[in-house]
Amino acid sequence: MNTQKIAITVPSDLLDIIDKTTEQRSMSRSKFISLLLRERLLEERDRQLKDQYDRVFSDSAICGEQLETAMGFDGAGSREGQEW
Repeated sequence: MNTQKIAITVPSDLLDIIDKTTEQRSMSRSKFISLLLRERLLEERDRQLKDQYDRVFSDSAICGEQLETAMGFDGAGSREGQEW
């Protein structure tokens, strides 16, 4: 993995918590903070994606179109499934 060094400023009480946690986990500060950032950013990306889907599918015209399409596919194939 390609890495870059950065400098950040954090409150001393937060650094104490980080240090205690990393000591318990036998992990470096850098690795711990990187893991937390990755997890939080992935959660944020997923939340934004869900919000975008919710916005699109809250549109009644799009919902109707999706329902019509699904019903069309439901009646289009045999009971064994559809070959693509």
